[in-house]
Formats: sequence, C-alpha cells, structure tokens
Amino acid sequence: MTAENPVPESDSVTPHGGNESGHRPPLVRLTGVNKHFGALHVLRDIDLVVGTGEVVVVIGPSGSGKSTLCRTINRLETIDAGTIELDGRPLPEEGRALATLRSEVGMVFQSFNLFAHKTVLQNVTLGPVKVRGSKPAEAEKQALVLLERVGVADQKDKYPAQLSGGQQQRVAIARALAMRPKVMLFDEPTSALDPEMINEVLDVMTSLAREGMTMVVVTHEMGFARRAADRVVFMADGQIVEEATPSTFFTSPSSDRARDFLSKILTH
Repeated sequence: MTAENPVPESDSVTPHGGNESGHRPPLVRLTGVNKHFGALHVLRDIDLVVGTGEVVVVIGPSGSGKSTLCRTINRLETIDAGTIELDGRPLPEEGRALATLRSEVGMVFQSFNLFAHKTVLQNVTLGPVKVRGSKPAEAEKQALVLLERVGVADQKDKYPAQLSGGQQQRVAIARALAMRPKVMLFDEPTSALDPEMINEVLDVMTSLAREGMTMVVVTHEMGFARRAADRVVFMADGQIVEEATPSTFFTSPSSDRARDFLSKILTH
C-alpha cells in the first residue's frame, strides 16, 4: 500500500458488487460467539464470516447486540465462548499481540473519539508514528492524502472542537485508515450527527466500499445498506436472524422478525 493508494488491494477481490461473499477469502470469522453482560445474554451463538473486500451491514432493533458484535471483532468487548479469527489467526487475549491486531482493525465510533488537544493532522499521524514506527514526515504525507480524500484537508491545523460533527467523523475515518487496516469497523458512525451532516460521512464510506475496503458497518441508515452493502445481516435478541443481499433483504425478507422491523422503519 502506498500513500497514493491507502486502501489495501487484493487480487482476489473484484470491484464492489462484482463478487459473491462465498468466493472471497475469509478475513473475519466468528464461530459460536456468546457474550453476557451479567444475566443479559447479548450475543447468542453468533456465526459470521466476512470475506476480503466484502461490505457487511448489520441492522436490527435497538438492543439486538449489533454494537457488541462489532466491538468483539477487535476485542473491545471480550467474549464468553466461541472463537474470533482475523485473517486466519485467533484474536489474542491481551498484550503486544492484541495491540498489533488492533492496529489491523480500524474502528470508527459514533462519538468520534478524537484527541481534543491535538490538531487534525496530529490526530491522523499519531498512530502511524507511535504504533507503526513510521517516520513523521512520511506519516504526515500519508495523512494529508487521507484528509484530502475524506474532504477535510483544509482543516488540518484546526482542533476537533473547531470542526462540525461531520468533519470530526471524517477525520476519525482518516485516522483509522492511516493505520492501513485490513478491515474497518463502523459502530453507528452517523447516529450522533445532525441530519445535514450524515450524507457527507456516508459518501466517504460508500467510496471506501467501492474501492474494496473490507467493512463491517452497524447502522440505521437503510439507504447506505441498499447502496453499499454486499450483504445485510439482520440481528434481533442477540442472534443473527437472517442475512441476504440488500435487494433480497429489502424486497423479500425471509423472517417475520425482519418483515416486522422493515414495516416499521420503511413506512416513515
């Protein structure tokens, strides 16, 4: 990967939408994953495979376990049972191996999580210098490419508090990309944004999807799911109820639970 082309390429991935998940080498694999918060069984026997270059959008009612599922993939949440693999390797429990793993899994949260006391440029260069060992000049060059790509290069010397929510989230995406991740996780990345700022973030995410970035996206934005997903995963009550292509899921869902969910959200 170069500064001119920050998204990893794979010979096995065709342009977005041109390949079925079954034909892609698996990059993320969850097998029999269970998670409890006290007496609450949040994830129930989750089996999920995300192929290289695939965009999987996870939707479902509030409390269905979507965000917890997303956060287990880089062990921000531990699991009680089951296995999670990234690129064929089990997730490490702790220590340096886990830090290395986390550097390969980009995470974008709903609350931005930028360092308030650092400029936009410093936010994006910090990880590559401290974790990847990049030279500062090289990290800055890469950061400017990424900030340009997400449309906020002109804000590079500002602090997060001086930016709109949409701008902050685009910086957060650039910061995650600067680590050259194998997969990007998005946990409801637009839920904290004003309506007019949502599309500017979704547009960046859509372009990443088209360029072949492997993505797991938890979102309530059904338009994005229709437009950018290779596969929609519908969760309810801690379980994956069904998964299908967007066209199949939104036109003919197979479960009563999904039909009920869609009838409530697509009529407003």
